[in-house]
Amino acid sequence: MSIFNIFYSPLYYAEIGEGHVFPIKKFELVRNKLLEEGNLSVSEIVEPNPAEIKDVLLVHTEDYINRLRVGDLTAKEIRRLGLPWSESLVRRSFLAVSGTINAARSALLNGVSSNLAGGTHHAFPDRGEGFCVLNDVAIAIRVLQRDQSLANFLVIDCDVHQGNGTAFIFRDEPKIFTFSMHGAKNYPLFKENSSLDIELPDKTSDTEFLETLNEALPRIFLNEPDIVFYLAGADPFEKDKLGRLGLTIEGLRRRDEMVLKYARKLEIPIVTVMSGGYALDIRDTVEIHCNTIRAIKKVYFNSQTQNVST
Repeated sequence: MSIFNIFYSPLYYAEIGEGHVFPIKKFELVRNKLLEEGNLSVSEIVEPNPAEIKDVLLVHTEDYINRLRVGDLTAKEIRRLGLPWSESLVRRSFLAVSGTINAARSALLNGVSSNLAGGTHHAFPDRGEGFCVLNDVAIAIRVLQRDQSLANFLVIDCDVHQGNGTAFIFRDEPKIFTFSMHGAKNYPLFKENSSLDIELPDKTSDTEFLETLNEALPRIFLNEPDIVFYLAGADPFEKDKLGRLGLTIEGLRRRDEMVLKYARKLEIPIVTVMSGGYALDIRDTVEIHCNTIRAIKKVYFNSQTQNVST
């Protein structure tokens, strides 16, 4: 294995207003830090083009997409989304979807790939929710079903919030196994049924989390997936503003390595996407996301990764 492609665009940034809880600058900060410390090279970065409408419509309704594109969302829809509408928001959403689609195609060729965005798992077919405009992982799965004739998929969602949109979209499709390991008392209030949900109590520690995940991995891989989508959320972090769990940066790094090693052992392609992260100090969120890429380099490329403090 010698090729690693990571998908990123400077247009992953959108105008959402100063002081918003969503750390829109994290995408660029993660990219810059990885380059600075030598864990990513410019040649590994691929800039995606916006996703095609026909691909997005494999998951989302035409009415929602048409109104989203022109800014015709209701006040209620915008409140539910949690982000102010703008042309830059629409643009970044379509780009992030494309990043995940292309990362999936790259993973099928090379075993592993990553999108430095994505994991927007709260988006439903007819609406966005919880900072999630379009469900990139669901769209990527539909594209692979159409273009690659793949049958079995696994979504490993380790964001602290349940992947309710993804669970809803694939609720009647047993060949698409959706696994969500999330805070029991966190958003969303009303949760959907994933193929397997593990709800964690507040203040769950590294040890408790990792033991639970380790026990779950054999079970969730039973359907022998053709590809894995891993939502490596940074928000289970103990100092996350929206997290409520008690994981450390080191615990989250070990989580990433655990998932990646399991997929590699079984020789199943895997795509990582960033998902959420809202630490009190954005540098912690950036560090956690960087650790996912460092883990890829260690597990798949035997790299001795560098950690340059900010």
